[in-house]
This record gives sequence, C-alpha cells and structure tokens, in this order.
Amino acid sequence: MSTASTRLPEGRYGRSPDERADGKLRIAAIVLGAALLALIGYFAYHYVGESRISGQVITFQASGDNAVQVHLEVRKDAGVHGYCTLRSQSATGDEVGRADFRFDQKATRIDKVVTLRTTARGTTAELLGCHAG
Repeated sequence: MSTASTRLPEGRYGRSPDERADGKLRIAAIVLGAALLALIGYFAYHYVGESRISGQVITFQASGDNAVQVHLEVRKDAGVHGYCTLRSQSATGDEVGRADFRFDQKATRIDKVVTLRTTARGTTAELLGCHAG
C-alpha cells in the first residue's frame, strides 16, 4: 500500500515513459503520413501532367505473313508530338513484330491505319503505350 507521502506528485518529475513513447509514435506517424501524401502527390502530378498522348487499337487485320494492318486512334494535346509503340504476336505467343509510330500532327484526335511489319504471321496487335516526345 502506498501512502500520500511515498507517492510522487503527478507531472512533477516529467512525463512517464508511456507518455514519452506515445509522443514519439505520434510524431513518427505524422512524418510518415506527410511523406506518403507527398509521394502520392508526386506520382499524381506526373501521371496527369505527363500523360499528354494516349491511344487505342480500334481494329487490326493480318495482311499476309509479313504485316498486320492496325487502325489506331490517338488522342493528344494540340501541338504535342509523340509516338505509340505497337507489337504483334504469333499464334504461339512469340513476338513477331514491334514498331514505334510517330504522330506529329497538330490535331488532338488522329485516326490512322498503320502497317506493322512482322517476321511471321501476326495474330494480335497490341498497343504497348504512347509517349510524348
């Protein structure tokens, strides 16, 4: 049993170890939260700010054993130059063709049929991505 004379007064000799640990955890959580928020902001800015050109494959058709005709739709900011990378695979899944197609027109929407040269019969046409530059 402790009496009033043997118990230390609350707060007279600083915070207890539990209170100090809680304060450190709170500071660590604030620092990590701010860092995470900054990281999300950085990636969001680059995703939105740098994505000035995009595209999609509308249709494709193999034209013989050495080419695939691809109808590509590209959307971009006016005056932005860029390119889109397409690839084709054979029925076995081997890559038989890959090429970059440039889009330097000032228009914001471009519909174009391009010819992707292949080393064997291509059965797919896949858009790998579009990039400004």
